[in-house]
Amino acid sequence: MSASVRPREDVLALVPDVVLQALAVVAIDFDPRHDHPAAGRLALATSVAVIGSLLANALLVAIGTTVFPATKGFVHFAFSDYGTLTVIGVVLACAAWPIVSRISSVPRWVFFRLAVVVTLVLWLPDVWILIHGEPPHAVLVLMLMHLAIAFITYPTLVHLAPIRQRSDGLVGRSLPLWI
Repeated sequence: MSASVRPREDVLALVPDVVLQALAVVAIDFDPRHDHPAAGRLALATSVAVIGSLLANALLVAIGTTVFPATKGFVHFAFSDYGTLTVIGVVLACAAWPIVSRISSVPRWVFFRLAVVVTLVLWLPDVWILIHGEPPHAVLVLMLMHLAIAFITYPTLVHLAPIRQRSDGLVGRSLPLWI
């Protein structure tokens, strides 16, 4: 191995070209040109995202049961039910942000799309329980709760725990602040 070849390049040389091309389509290039989110900022963003998501979900449940009184007592509206799942989901999303920042030169682009895909996937159980007879209004509120978590967690992470300019002067190729 020559001194100019970095270990990352050695590992990537073992990956088939078709896999690298597929990863390139979704901007997974293993070539970050930025420093990763600071640990303290990530901890702050995680706390804000968890608290904000729990508050938003509690508000949505309160509004949902007021607007649709028949949904009062719906099992998934118990704080112990949605609160636990909210915390787990937000913490997983917050753990994913620094990973995405390490595998992509455009982590905000990738993370935004991941947030959309994950939200759509999390709607699948909601659709499942709707098909199996749960009240449509209650399921609508559940779907809005998933959406609220995404709308809170994504911007909280990218703004409170942003990628940083590299110490060697290179700047990450991230998208504008509004994405």
